[in-house]
Amino acid sequence: MAQPAPPRAGTSRKRADDPALGKVIAGRYRLEARIGEGGMGIVYRARHVLIDRVVAVKLIRPDLRGETHLRAWMLREARAANRVDHAHIIDIHDIGETDDSELYLVMEYLVGTPLSSELARGPLPLSRAVDILEQMGAALSRAHDLGVVHRDLKSDNILLTARGGRKDFVKILDFGLAALAHDPRLAPKGAVFGTPEYMSPEQARGEQAGPQSDLYALGVLFFEMLTGQLPFRAGDRETLLEMQRTAPAPRPTSVKKDCHPVAERIVLRLLEKDPRKRYRDGHHLLEELKQLQRSLPSTSWDKEGGTNAGGESTPVAAPPPPPPPKTLPVAEWATRAGLFSRMVARAYPSANAPGEISQSMTAVWDVAAKANGLEGEVASHTRKLEALERRGRALRAEIGRKVEELAHEESRSLREAAAYGEEEESARRELSRAQQIAEEKVGVADRADRAGQGTRAIFEAAGAAAAMVEAQRQWLKTRETRRMAREASAADLRRQIEELRGQLARYAEALEEDLASGREKVAARAREGLKFEKIFLDASAVLIAHLKGRPECRDLMNEIMAPPPAEGEGPNTTTPARIEGV
Repeated sequence: MAQPAPPRAGTSRKRADDPALGKVIAGRYRLEARIGEGGMGIVYRARHVLIDRVVAVKLIRPDLRGETHLRAWMLREARAANRVDHAHIIDIHDIGETDDSELYLVMEYLVGTPLSSELARGPLPLSRAVDILEQMGAALSRAHDLGVVHRDLKSDNILLTARGGRKDFVKILDFGLAALAHDPRLAPKGAVFGTPEYMSPEQARGEQAGPQSDLYALGVLFFEMLTGQLPFRAGDRETLLEMQRTAPAPRPTSVKKDCHPVAERIVLRLLEKDPRKRYRDGHHLLEELKQLQRSLPSTSWDKEGGTNAGGESTPVAAPPPPPPPKTLPVAEWATRAGLFSRMVARAYPSANAPGEISQSMTAVWDVAAKANGLEGEVASHTRKLEALERRGRALRAEIGRKVEELAHEESRSLREAAAYGEEEESARRELSRAQQIAEEKVGVADRADRAGQGTRAIFEAAGAAAAMVEAQRQWLKTRETRRMAREASAADLRRQIEELRGQLARYAEALEEDLASGREKVAARAREGLKFEKIFLDASAVLIAHLKGRPECRDLMNEIMAPPPAEGEGPNTTTPARIEGV
């Protein structure tokens, strides 16, 4: 099953049920099958009209096309995801608006299983759950470092696919509610968006979601992977939201007695109601997850691929290719024209075919030749575009990695600064108590001295109390100095991060201009190819209608009229696929 968004029951539609099927988007991508539906968009498998490139195209849901704030969110989805450019976040190739003012996203075509489907079978082995969570955490750490918050993480939005011989390669989908930091809110004030089962308390209160909200959703997902059920369940939305706002998170061991204690501690910290009590950031979470991973024994949790009992990687079968095209590829037009030519020669051996038939034969040969040349031109332009995209992705990934390294150091510096800050506050309290004791001891010594009753013990006690004050003062100064040093280090790291983010934004804008120019060239050629396709289809229809009753043409007509293979069956290797609609 292929999808860049998780499929849901009833989303697979026949052409009669979904008028968008067969439609050409951006002048070059024909929608072939409906494969998923998210909160705002419907996702289709699509294929380039001239070259054999399969992608996923997301269109804004028909009932939301009038919602201008949702249209703006969809535009931000592509910009947000593209700026992150992480291996565990779905790639978005293009974004635009159709002639009918429909917004679309062109994304990589993925084959895999939603995490929700895996969880429907029950809890996951601990090593597998931690591995999946670690990949999600790595992707979200990069996103947060670049100012992007997902805001709607859930098991439906996590796709498990195979890549590089590795199973459970995570892809995070649907940044449809992603919010770039510092952008103005596009939603009405106090509006609550997201999925209640995974929603953080602050989101449930209608507050702005931040990185901590994504961490809370990771906590829900980890709880679900460990126990096979959600931490909060209710029969209606309002009750569930109230539970998210106020109900203490249940312990995983209350559901699954043998849950690992460290895993439980991680879950409970992620599910803290107060965002300040959760992990400081994704980097902090990843440090603890990696420590947990290192402590776990090697186990064989997956016989189809993953890690075997010896800790070695086992091979994973490559995902199946997408179904063959329902329309005749341009490369087959000349073959089809040759079949028509042989049938006409059999039907009219004296070369006395009617004018309409001769004209149709001339048309199919002419457009087959033109389309073949056009296909080569489009393929050349597309290769240049893909090379530009690869260079862009490589540079964005390089900047992203630098930001990630700096952000990790910043996270550690801030955590150390916070720890020194706590010690500093403790030292202030101890200093205050020492000063009170010293004042009392010195007062006793002064009164005794004035009364002529001073003793060595009284004066030594006063001196020791004064020395303790000085020692506490020095300890406080040391803690304060170290805290300030860590904060200064974090501030310098933040300055470097912001410089890199600005560099990334400027580069992304320049790259998008170059890509837009190249895409328009491809789209213009593809539109020309669609005109050729119509001529070819019309001429083919004339020839088929005229020749299909001729017994001498029956064998060749059978080749032309052979039905295309059903989805999932693979291409028909004995006869060329028919032209759809003929």
